[in-house]
Amino acid sequence: MTLADLAAVNFDALPFWQGTEAGEFLLARCESCGEAHHYPRALCPFCRSEAIRFSPASGKGAIYSLAVTRTPGKPLRVVAYVTLAEGPTIMTQIVDADEAVAIGDPVRVDFQKHPEGLTAAVFRLARNTN
Repeated sequence: MTLADLAAVNFDALPFWQGTEAGEFLLARCESCGEAHHYPRALCPFCRSEAIRFSPASGKGAIYSLAVTRTPGKPLRVVAYVTLAEGPTIMTQIVDADEAVAIGDPVRVDFQKHPEGLTAAVFRLARNTN
């Protein structure tokens, strides 16, 4: 899927995906109530305002919940809910995780190009980074 394909399907999320393509993690924020939210949508889920703007996020968060899949001979596959420093909780993948991955671990955003074209925001453990 390309950005043009995505625009035809979900125009409201286009700025988010343009940001990931550029290596920037953007969050939708309501200009009426000030709340950040994810997934991107046309109406604020808190106050129903249409005054939504995208702004750079810190890319920092903590694992809220996770599921780990172990397959012999392959790296761990970790799918998690991450609560961002800005407030929203998002579903994502934790890449390059080790066996010690746990709820509460700090994470930071990274970007991974999908073979079909879009660049996805993924997260890495930030235990040993500043």
